[in-house]
Amino acid sequence: MEISAIDSYFVRNTVLRKGKPLETCLFAGDTLPTTKHFGIFSPHLLGVISMYDNSSAIFHDPTQIQLRGMAILEGYQRQGLGKQLIGSCEKYILSSEKKTLIWFNARENAVAFYKKLGYQTVGGIFDIQDVGQHFVMFKKLCT
Repeated sequence: MEISAIDSYFVRNTVLRKGKPLETCLFAGDTLPTTKHFGIFSPHLLGVISMYDNSSAIFHDPTQIQLRGMAILEGYQRQGLGKQLIGSCEKYILSSEKKTLIWFNARENAVAFYKKLGYQTVGGIFDIQDVGQHFVMFKKLCT
């Protein structure tokens, strides 16, 4: 279900920016009209993900979209909610955004999860200050 950027901040803060000020959960581009935010509920908000009309110079594909801020509340992880959220985003991207390449920066401890969903790493590990070690990951969607 589509949500607002503000709606995503509690989950982002709890999972991705634990112990940091809520303002650290506001990402550049959150309020652009081209950015979409989605949440998964049961019955309250359990997970979030955001899509940005943003390209990486790593890829030459003109139909790129960036995912960011993927988070499932701790007590609900490993129950298939992240897989559902990613799957819903992929369908939305193909049908509404007409994009075919998804990319994002994945935390080192999440790489195995994304690989199970068909994503691949490109390049080496790098550090995002105050957040941790990441890999760029991507997936080419079939049309």
